[in-house]
Amino acid sequence: MSEVKTLYDEDFVLWSKQQAEALRAAARGGSNQPLDWENLAGEIEDLGKSDRRELGSRIREIIEHLVKLEHSRSTEPRRGWRASIRRQRTEIDALLKDSPSLRREVLAIIQDETRRGGKNAVADLDEYGELPASGRKRLKAPSYLDLLSYTAEQVLGDWFPPEPKEPPRGASRRG
Repeated sequence: MSEVKTLYDEDFVLWSKQQAEALRAAARGGSNQPLDWENLAGEIEDLGKSDRRELGSRIREIIEHLVKLEHSRSTEPRRGWRASIRRQRTEIDALLKDSPSLRREVLAIIQDETRRGGKNAVADLDEYGELPASGRKRLKAPSYLDLLSYTAEQVLGDWFPPEPKEPPRGASRRG
């Protein structure tokens, strides 16, 4: 039992997967305990899945703000986007410390969330009038969102896109 307790403390996602399988095996073995084995196993499994969903949500927000930093010429919201990215990276570090088995899924989650985050960013930039007609067509085109990609180091590391050279006259200032 001490090994199971250690796994619970060291990798909650892996523990939840193992415990769900153990419950299902006990149910198949004909346990005489009056428990709803299958639903118990499913609930425990879902506990681990919620960590994966949280990781995806945090990665999507980072990507959304990276795209905004790359394409926005506004000066005022940039600090907020950078601060948000730093906060999300810190939270991801804590999440991966609690559930290290999620590290194996980071690349797949980044790939899954890149299009969603990019689409959100482009819609926001367009709503604030930061996409000129030529940019709007290019950035909203499916090919742009399909080609958009970030590495794990760019998403989780200290990387930020280079700052724009100089905002055009009348560039919006927003928060």
